[in-house]
Amino acid sequence: MKKEEREQKARERLGEMMRVEQELYQTGVRFIAGVDEVGRGPLAGPVVAAAVILPWDFKVLGVDDSKKLSEKKRESLYDSILENAVAYGIGIADNYVIDEINILEATKLAMRKALDGLSVKPDYILIDALTLKDMPIPQKGIIKGDSISVSIAAASIVAKVTRDRLMKEYHERFPQYAFDQNKGYGTKAHYEGINCYGTCLLHRRSFLKSYFAQEEEEATADNSEEDFNEAEIQVTFI
Repeated sequence: MKKEEREQKARERLGEMMRVEQELYQTGVRFIAGVDEVGRGPLAGPVVAAAVILPWDFKVLGVDDSKKLSEKKRESLYDSILENAVAYGIGIADNYVIDEINILEATKLAMRKALDGLSVKPDYILIDALTLKDMPIPQKGIIKGDSISVSIAAASIVAKVTRDRLMKEYHERFPQYAFDQNKGYGTKAHYEGINCYGTCLLHRRSFLKSYFAQEEEEATADNSEEDFNEAEIQVTFI
């Protein structure tokens, strides 16, 4: 396919992705926030959400569901999105929050944080799959919204790049789990790391109940042995 043909196809795709937004603009809506998250499935690390308000005449080609894009393409689009966005916000809920309130509620919390981080108040919110209760702003949850709405797709890219960068940073501290490659998902290398070294501070207890239960049993056994040895020493010296 020639360059001109690729660009024409990309323009057509952008037109398709902007239909939801264009319909809202025609009703008088000015600022639309697209919201999406990344990291609901991994065994370790946070869930990250992004909220992005794009200009009505957004022209950056290639924005689509982040899962369909290469890492290189996501990184490039991430910069272009932030340069062209009217406003954007990031929300993060770490593994401790996930374990405390469950992954779905943690995802919604991260989304609310992302919306709170916007420097411009949106008139309307488009969210991938979910809706948020008690929001004073009109909203719509769209199934597979990251492949239908350009605003949600932009948010998916920003969230994905943000989380991937975090996991690469965490890899520097915990290299035994290959977070730089698996981003916390349950790959063979990740499970091998857990089996060899146990879990770390980033792991989600609610996602690895059997592993944490085993560690607690071993810790209890070790403490019991230490107590026994101390008692034995005391008896020896009486």
